[in-house]
Amino acid sequence: MNVEVRPQPDAATGPLTLAIDIGGTGLKGAVLDSAGELFTDRIRVPTPEIRTPQNVVAALVELVVQLGHFDRVSVGFPGVIRRGVVLTAPHLGTEDWRDFPLAKVLGDRLNAPVRILNDASVQGYAVISGHGVECVITLGTGVGFALYENGVLGPHMELGRYPVHKNTLLDDYLGIVAFRKISKKHWNRRVGRVIGYLETLANYDLLYIGGGNAKHIKLDLPDNVRIVPNEAGVTGGIKLWDPNVDYAFAET
Repeated sequence: MNVEVRPQPDAATGPLTLAIDIGGTGLKGAVLDSAGELFTDRIRVPTPEIRTPQNVVAALVELVVQLGHFDRVSVGFPGVIRRGVVLTAPHLGTEDWRDFPLAKVLGDRLNAPVRILNDASVQGYAVISGHGVECVITLGTGVGFALYENGVLGPHMELGRYPVHKNTLLDDYLGIVAFRKISKKHWNRRVGRVIGYLETLANYDLLYIGGGNAKHIKLDLPDNVRIVPNEAGVTGGIKLWDPNVDYAFAET
């Protein structure tokens, strides 16, 4: 694969950030300039069929080789992360992830400092305005969730693991299995129902919907609900290195 690399910036413009988005079906990555703009193409490779930490890390290293120079790394991960260690990884389907020191392992393999945050939280940083209560959900393998108040990220909640209808988890209600099993019309009705649930739960000023399946939403959305580009899962990675962002819930 030929990856387009933009002209090398002047050293004074700041470090380059390798931004990685780990998903249940795909691994995405790009290098960002100091302003958070794409410095290379955003590229994607399939997530390994056997999704152990060792296999996923190896696939990430192969992806990164295509992207050239970087100074630091941001990672969006589909699960709960504390201090760079994985606590849960429901969409990667293996207990091997529990207590896996992903930040350290990736840092050693890539020879660069690594910061990791839940993937929905990273995507949110790319799109929020920083004013009022803002909610982010991602529709992909499962359902990601993040909540911000005046630009400050709240403690992570795995809302996808919460039962929303007849003891069905939200991940299973709107995730990839449901998307492939039921009609698009039926799936869209479920999306509309969940938007109503979230409005009651979070009383948000703005709701952003991202992830690979967001493009399939065919609803008349309220003015305070917006579909955002999937590349936000990568470009939001720049915020993990912003000195003005509270990074209390991730690797420091």
